[in-house]
Amino acid sequence: MKFLTDLKAVMLTYYDTFVAVLPRIVLGLVAFLIIFALAGRLQRLLKKRLLRTLDDPLLSDFIAQVLKVVLVILAILVAFTIMGLGGAASGILAGASVSAFIIGFAFKDIGENFLAGIIMAFDRPFQVGNWVAIGGHDGTIVGLSLRDVHLKTFDGRDVYIPNGMIVRNPIVNYTQDGFLRREFTVQLGKESDVDKASALVLETLATIEGVLQDDHQPSVFVSDYNANGLVLTIQFWLNTINPTISGLQVRNNVINRIIKGLLAGNFYLPAEVREMRTVNIER
Repeated sequence: MKFLTDLKAVMLTYYDTFVAVLPRIVLGLVAFLIIFALAGRLQRLLKKRLLRTLDDPLLSDFIAQVLKVVLVILAILVAFTIMGLGGAASGILAGASVSAFIIGFAFKDIGENFLAGIIMAFDRPFQVGNWVAIGGHDGTIVGLSLRDVHLKTFDGRDVYIPNGMIVRNPIVNYTQDGFLRREFTVQLGKESDVDKASALVLETLATIEGVLQDDHQPSVFVSDYNANGLVLTIQFWLNTINPTISGLQVRNNVINRIIKGLLAGNFYLPAEVREMRTVNIER
């Protein structure tokens, strides 16, 4: 009976303690939820403000994410303090210098990706919508997070590449400056009039929508001579920032119109058109 009496006394003690601290626990949780909700709202507001100021979706989104993480950590510390666990919060901060080494060792990949994300957010080797090649993946940049870069391939796949991997490897940005050169070759007969063929090709390119002229004029030249005849290389430029027509459609129009024009001009084409050599991605 004494055991039951002691057990009851202990349980009552714990109950009284729980009832005494319950308001602080509830208040701490409420404070955490309020700051957490405020962090989400501030993240959205900051992102909108930065987008108007910086006109850079990647950097704006990244800074807004960092702000939210800082506010969430602050919410946890405030909740601990209100609950009467201020000593634990202080201990966490005081031990940060010691634990940073251990945590950094255990989660070095996460830390590396985070720091790499900061570097890319400010260095900005690409922007949302750019066509890039990273680590063997080709596609369009969708977004940048604290951990990875979201890449949308042209066959519809979503690829998430760790930031650390991107910093350590070359990045090919096809569309950063807004211009992209495409190229293909045509085989002509040995007796073909090169000057006439080149003039016909340039005239055709001047009539095709989406092919740039002015400062990025097309070019035509003989790149090879073999047993089948002359190899005519045709190069033209596209606008990748504000295109009036898709690059894939422009390429198809160029090839079709040039082949039809050469055939109509009585040029002998002993071989099929050879596909793009400098860029092998459909876009």
